[in-house]
Amino acid sequence: MTEAAQRRAVPHGGAGRGSILLVEDDRVDAMAVQRAFRELKIGDRLEVVLDGVAALEHLEARGEELPDLILLDLNMPRMNGVEFLFARRERERLRDIPVVVMTTSTDERDRLSSFDLGVSGYIVKPVDYREFVEQIRELQAYRTTGRWHD
Repeated sequence: MTEAAQRRAVPHGGAGRGSILLVEDDRVDAMAVQRAFRELKIGDRLEVVLDGVAALEHLEARGEELPDLILLDLNMPRMNGVEFLFARRERERLRDIPVVVMTTSTDERDRLSSFDLGVSGYIVKPVDYREFVEQIRELQAYRTTGRWHD
């Protein structure tokens, strides 16, 4: 992992100075992530876009100020998560941003293709909100250690 990626992998321990990009077309799921962040007192700025096209546009508009982490749904209109991962791989400045897939897909092919495209983690969204909060808690704990898959 490059030095720049290591700095982004440990943004600020949830102190509210970093940012996370959530790429999620389902507004209820996006609200659940926002609620879990508030509940867990994760202070990083959470920015939400609705699909892969919007995510790429958002990232290009930010210039050098890139997010510390991207949370990515797979099943979205216009450009799905896998298509976004291909596009991200083609853009050198985006390659080092850790990406964690958050999806309802339990298809092993989705998981394998996501890891083949360089994601740092893969979370299957549970139906139960408490389980979801625990997943976010574990993600935050893992995130603050700076140990991402390469």
